[in-house]
Amino acid sequence: MEIDPFIFRLSIFILSIFIGYYVVWSVTPSLHTPLMSVTNAISSVIIVGAIIAALAGSSNNIFDTSSIFGYLAIILAAINIFGGFLVTQRMLQMYKKKKNNKK
Repeated sequence: MEIDPFIFRLSIFILSIFIGYYVVWSVTPSLHTPLMSVTNAISSVIIVGAIIAALAGSSNNIFDTSSIFGYLAIILAAINIFGGFLVTQRMLQMYKKKKNNKK
Protein backbone atom coordinates (compact mmCIF):
# COMPACT_ATOMS: atom_id res chain seq x y z
CA MET A 1 0.00 0.00 0.00
CA GLU A 2 1.42 3.33 -1.06
CA ILE A 3 0.81 6.58 0.80
CA ASP A 4 -0.20 9.60 -1.21
CA PRO A 5 2.70 12.13 -1.26
CA PHE A 6 0.33 15.00 -0.41
CA ILE A 7 -0.94 13.23 2.72
CA PHE A 8 2.64 12.35 3.71
CA ARG A 9 3.79 15.97 3.39
CA LEU A 10 0.67 17.29 5.11
CA SER A 11 1.25 15.00 8.09
CA ILE A 12 4.87 16.18 8.36
CA PHE A 13 3.67 19.79 8.24
CA ILE A 14 1.08 19.21 10.97
CA LEU A 15 3.64 17.41 13.17
CA SER A 16 6.11 20.27 12.69
CA ILE A 17 3.44 22.73 13.83
CA PHE A 18 2.95 20.82 17.09
CA ILE A 19 6.68 20.40 17.67
CA GLY A 20 7.33 24.07 16.95
CA TYR A 21 4.56 25.12 19.31
CA TYR A 22 5.92 23.07 22.19
CA VAL A 23 9.52 24.09 21.54
CA VAL A 24 8.76 27.81 21.41
CA TRP A 25 6.51 27.85 24.48
CA SER A 26 8.98 25.84 26.57
CA VAL A 27 11.86 28.30 25.99
CA THR A 28 12.87 30.17 29.14
CA PRO A 29 13.01 33.98 28.91
CA SER A 30 16.81 33.98 29.23
CA LEU A 31 17.11 31.85 26.08
CA HIS A 32 14.61 33.86 24.07
CA THR A 33 17.10 36.44 22.79
CA PRO A 34 19.62 33.89 21.41
CA LEU A 35 16.72 31.97 19.84
CA MET A 36 15.51 35.14 18.11
CA SER A 37 19.03 35.80 16.81
CA VAL A 38 19.17 32.34 15.25
CA THR A 39 15.71 32.86 13.75
CA ASN A 40 16.89 36.14 12.21
CA ALA A 41 19.91 34.38 10.71
CA ILE A 42 17.68 31.71 9.18
CA SER A 43 15.39 34.39 7.75
CA SER A 44 18.36 36.14 6.15
CA VAL A 45 19.21 32.90 4.34
CA ILE A 46 15.56 32.69 3.24
CA ILE A 47 15.84 36.19 1.76
CA VAL A 48 18.87 35.15 -0.31
CA GLY A 49 16.95 32.14 -1.65
CA ALA A 50 13.88 34.29 -2.27
CA ILE A 51 15.90 36.78 -4.30
CA ILE A 52 17.23 33.91 -6.41
CA ALA A 53 13.67 32.58 -6.86
CA ALA A 54 12.32 36.03 -7.73
CA LEU A 55 14.97 36.52 -10.41
CA ALA A 56 14.86 32.96 -11.75
CA GLY A 57 12.04 33.54 -14.22
CA SER A 58 12.43 34.54 -17.83
CA SER A 59 13.01 38.19 -18.65
CA ASN A 60 9.93 38.24 -20.92
CA ASN A 61 7.40 37.70 -18.13
CA ILE A 62 7.96 39.29 -14.72
CA PHE A 63 4.79 37.87 -13.19
CA ASP A 64 5.42 34.15 -13.38
CA THR A 65 4.85 31.89 -10.37
CA SER A 66 8.44 31.74 -9.12
CA SER A 67 8.79 35.52 -9.22
CA ILE A 68 5.54 36.14 -7.35
CA PHE A 69 6.38 33.60 -4.63
CA GLY A 70 9.95 34.92 -4.49
CA TYR A 71 8.79 38.49 -3.90
CA LEU A 72 6.26 37.29 -1.34
CA ALA A 73 8.99 35.35 0.48
CA ILE A 74 11.21 38.45 0.49
CA ILE A 75 8.46 40.55 2.06
CA LEU A 76 7.51 37.97 4.71
CA ALA A 77 11.13 37.21 5.65
CA ALA A 78 11.91 40.93 5.91
CA ILE A 79 8.95 41.42 8.26
CA ASN A 80 10.19 38.46 10.31
CA ILE A 81 13.73 39.83 10.51
CA PHE A 82 12.74 43.37 11.49
CA GLY A 83 10.17 42.12 13.99
CA GLY A 84 12.77 39.78 15.45
CA PHE A 85 15.23 42.62 15.88
CA LEU A 86 12.58 44.71 17.64
CA VAL A 87 11.73 41.86 20.01
CA THR A 88 15.43 41.17 20.64
CA GLN A 89 16.08 44.83 21.45
CA ARG A 90 13.16 44.88 23.84
CA MET A 91 14.36 41.70 25.57
CA LEU A 92 17.87 43.14 25.92
CA GLN A 93 16.45 46.31 27.47
CA MET A 94 14.80 44.18 30.14
CA TYR A 95 18.22 42.96 31.29
CA LYS A 96 19.85 46.41 31.46
CA LYS A 97 20.28 47.88 34.89
CA LYS A 98 17.97 50.76 35.57
CA LYS A 99 19.72 53.99 36.45
CA ASN A 100 18.55 55.66 39.60
CA ASN A 101 18.29 59.41 38.99
CA LYS A 102 17.66 60.20 42.66
CA LYS A 103 20.55 61.85 44.50
